[in-house]
Amino acid sequence: MARAFKSQAVPILSTEVPPHIRIQPSKGWVPLQFRELWLYRELLYFLTWRDVLIRYKQTILGALWAILQPVMQMVVFSLFFGRLANMPSEGIPYPIFNYAALLPWNYFAGALLNSSNSLVTSSNLITKVYFPRLIVPISSALSGIVDFAIAFVVLLGMMIYYNSDPASGFQLRFGLHILLMPAFLLLALVTALGVSLWLSALNVKYRDVRYVIPFLTQFWLFATPVIYPSSLVENPFWRTVFGLNPMVGVVEGFRWALLGTTPPGPMMLVSTVVAVAIFISGLFYFRRMEKTFADVI
Repeated sequence: MARAFKSQAVPILSTEVPPHIRIQPSKGWVPLQFRELWLYRELLYFLTWRDVLIRYKQTILGALWAILQPVMQMVVFSLFFGRLANMPSEGIPYPIFNYAALLPWNYFAGALLNSSNSLVTSSNLITKVYFPRLIVPISSALSGIVDFAIAFVVLLGMMIYYNSDPASGFQLRFGLHILLMPAFLLLALVTALGVSLWLSALNVKYRDVRYVIPFLTQFWLFATPVIYPSSLVENPFWRTVFGLNPMVGVVEGFRWALLGTTPPGPMMLVSTVVAVAIFISGLFYFRRMEKTFADVI
């Protein structure tokens, strides 16, 4: 009688060791590990988009808040500094002159505030799951680009309006230097991230750092040629010293690229070097303090 046999798979033992990841605290200065940031790029996109949605969720005016702040600032500055103080504006109507500087400045100030407090506000996420902590302040800074883009449309409308008014004496002067405008926005991002990396790491340990940020941005505003032109500083040496403020190069470069004002010159180079130095030092300091975030926060 034929006997039925049931086939049975025999497991094959593998000598390969399964991949594993060991998570251990770092010691001293650690590498930046940009490759790890790239692996978590989807998380960066998700957190950036989350910040944008939260900002306008359950608001009456929605995205109009991105326009109201720079417009109201421009109106106040134009009234007190443009008319009453008769501040020079290099032959450009003062509202455009001021608004063109407020755009990169407001982006910088918002990115600085949000990124500096981002670790504390994301404490629940940081203490529960591992991911590169750099993603948190970077996503907070990137989300402000949406507000910048919305407010930039208003600037284009103002330029078209004043260009159509012969009494204003303003003419659109778009040249090849307008292609450098994204580079100046990138410089504002680098400056905001560099400073916020220092402040966000300090804010985890010393919570009163968040109270210093509004005073810092207020002082920084008047140290930056937003209300006034940098041409008021005529001495070449002092113009170079003035450029140690990296936002000087950003604001003056943005005006030059868009409105054709006086080129920043060597001041631009000084501002760029300072911004990059702050950014690189902030990266290393952030990475050094990163191992203590989950315990202290």
